[in-house]
Amino acid sequence: MKKIFLIYVISLFLFTSCATLNISHPGIGRIKRYEFAHKDVPESFDGFKIAFISDLHYKSLFTEKRLFHLVKTIDSLHPDVLLMGGDYQEDCAVVPQLFDALATIKTKYGIVGVMGNNDYERCHDEIVREMKKHEMKVLEHQLDTLNVNGERLILAGVRNPFDLKQNGISPTSTLSDKDFVILLTHTPDYAEEVSIPHTDLVLAGHTHGGQVTFFGLYAPVIPSVYGQRFRTGLKYTSAGVPVIITNGLGTSRKRIRLFAPSEVVLITLRRK
Repeated sequence: MKKIFLIYVISLFLFTSCATLNISHPGIGRIKRYEFAHKDVPESFDGFKIAFISDLHYKSLFTEKRLFHLVKTIDSLHPDVLLMGGDYQEDCAVVPQLFDALATIKTKYGIVGVMGNNDYERCHDEIVREMKKHEMKVLEHQLDTLNVNGERLILAGVRNPFDLKQNGISPTSTLSDKDFVILLTHTPDYAEEVSIPHTDLVLAGHTHGGQVTFFGLYAPVIPSVYGQRFRTGLKYTSAGVPVIITNGLGTSRKRIRLFAPSEVVLITLRRK
């Protein structure tokens, strides 16, 4: 009976995982959709769509073929803006090819990104050069403003969130509570460890959803000092700030994902 029950549980989880796959664009595990309602969302941004990707680690398990399907997938979602959370590459030689492909994604308000730990270890200047070449914005402790009908949304990007000695003051510190502010940081730990005043929503990656998990419930290895707490999905800091953590797209160390599907996040803003 125990063996039958175990087979049943495994089959159920396999069926559930397969049901989330985005079959129309193979190579992308799923599209994870959120509706985020907040009183500070300006009226002109009600229904505004944000695509968010992170941790491409190109080329890892995230290959050239998967990059092609990623572009098609994001285009099919018709986002207003594409935000990126860093860890773009596994080799500096592939950086031009990667950003040439990402630059073909069509959005109304452009592409904005921050850097990940891999990108500070190598290829930083090459990535900045390629992003600027394609008119993508790189936010390293900087702000960017999206304007619609005279109303604004503020994007804040964190520079190297692992170096708190240099970057321990949030780029949101100079803003106002009246602003609607999205903070981009590679690791969700930054939002817990640093005061992030005036922030309404944090977007982060880095954890890969655990990359290898037991049926999506527990990951033996997570690159976060908070363990399972910020593994994936919508979480909250101790101060009550919402954080959406994506599983990302690529892999690090081992080229394998188990019950931690790669994903594109799509967030629709709503005025509360």
